[in-house]
Amino acid sequence: MQKQSKEKPYTCEFCESTFSQNSNLKTHVRIHTREKPYSCQVCGMTFSQNQQLKRHMRTHTGETPYSCNICGCTFSENSNFKTHMRIHTGDKPFFCRICGSAFSQKSNYKTHMHIHTGEKPYSCQICGSTFSQKEHLKRHMRTHTGEKPYSCKLCGSAFSQNCDLKNHMSIHTTEKPYSCKICGSTFLQNFLLKEHMKTHIGEKPYYCKVCQSKFPLNSALKKHMRLHTGKKTYSCKLCGSEFSENSNFKTHMRIHTGEKPYSCQICGNTFSQSQHLKTHLRMHTGEKPYSCKICGLQFSQKSLLAGHLRTHTGEKPYSCEVCKSSFSLHSTLKCHIRIHTGEKPYSCKICGCKFSHNSSVKRHMRTHTGEKPYICNICTSSFSQNFVLRKHMQTHIGEKVQQV
Repeated sequence: MQKQSKEKPYTCEFCESTFSQNSNLKTHVRIHTREKPYSCQVCGMTFSQNQQLKRHMRTHTGETPYSCNICGCTFSENSNFKTHMRIHTGDKPFFCRICGSAFSQKSNYKTHMHIHTGEKPYSCQICGSTFSQKEHLKRHMRTHTGEKPYSCKLCGSAFSQNCDLKNHMSIHTTEKPYSCKICGSTFLQNFLLKEHMKTHIGEKPYYCKVCQSKFPLNSALKKHMRLHTGKKTYSCKLCGSEFSENSNFKTHMRIHTGEKPYSCQICGNTFSQSQHLKTHLRMHTGEKPYSCKICGLQFSQKSLLAGHLRTHTGEKPYSCEVCKSSFSLHSTLKCHIRIHTGEKPYSCKICGCKFSHNSSVKRHMRTHTGEKPYICNICTSSFSQNFVLRKHMQTHIGEKVQQV
């Protein structure tokens, strides 16, 4: 390790980066050596820095130290908190110098830039067509597969794109003279209005002869009867799975087709089920509707709350068959198993390095992209990791004292 100038005398022999403290150099060198001396006692994950381990532990404890003073939402990561605050402030720090459009997130800005650069990184493996957005490629693929996920509830016609379905619906928008005086819904025929009214007045003329349950609509009774008969009228031709509900069958088929019709308007991620999208959106909104009655911690998913409750009860139902270690979460067990198997399912597409956790790949990628998303508010220096920014901020403490 060479010495350079008085200000930053410590130089990295791998990439020639310079540092003011030897401890910072040692931490930096782990990027090259991939040394990870700090390990989680809960799930076995390893980290190159102690601060990373501390942040990771919040996934187990449920700790959310960053709180929004406006709406009360809490966050485990400072970066997520800052992104959330832009909802209230309207701050859009990423702006296009070509057309002036502004964005609250860097990912949205990058996607927007494809409009100006003409870059189309997503290509069809069948016909070679290229697209600027991943979602556009997915829609295009339906022209090859013939998949038509959008269907008309009135006539059964199916379409490959939602916009085509909306255009088709205009065929059905004829006059609907029969309207509900309670909720305002309108109907083409009087008998449809009468059927609808049963949902308001509580009339349930259709009953099950097996369990005596009552229903307002005949269609609801027919659906219920499948619980008793076990009849599964919908069958998957690819894997043989059977379903009693058409909606469940359609959802299942997306496993085979890879279709993900529900997309996030904020980050562009797509999902096969609407419920998965709803859960995902809580990452952006910070919503945590599930709270622990014992300690008050809040969670975005019911499953996370269930796992958290085990920290109070001490229950650890998931055990490792190799070393008999037990865990409160199944996902934690999966991560732990990789210690024994040596499995590293996540690999870098640039250099081929493999990792046991997806988060490790994301951090590693910054060594290739040079991305430095953490910016100092005082001198505008940028860093690839948040903990390095925090270390850097300490260098400004003395400056503030002198100014005072």
